[in-house]
Amino acid sequence: MEVVYQGIRLTPEEIARAAADEDVHVIGLSILSGAHAMLVPQVLECLREAGVDTERVPVVVGGVIPDDDADVLRAAGIARVFTPVEHDLTEMVGQIADLVAERAGASA
Repeated sequence: MEVVYQGIRLTPEEIARAAADEDVHVIGLSILSGAHAMLVPQVLECLREAGVDTERVPVVVGGVIPDDDADVLRAAGIARVFTPVEHDLTEMVGQIADLVAERAGASA
């Protein structure tokens, strides 16, 4: 798996453009500002506008995200929400790889 790191403090539009330009297989967002309820839906909207199929390309989010907010994000189209409760990096990367494989198989 190749990682394309675009830096911090990107706008939703910049994230979407980079994802479309790089033809990514998964998008990971880390939001530690508490603005997940506002930013994540904007990113999803921009991804779709940029032509990124979020049914094929899973979007995962990590941060301090309350359970109720995580439910809302999943309902909006986020494939997986990681919180500080999850601390096994190997397990998390495995879950992301499984998501990518599952979505690739679904579109094949």
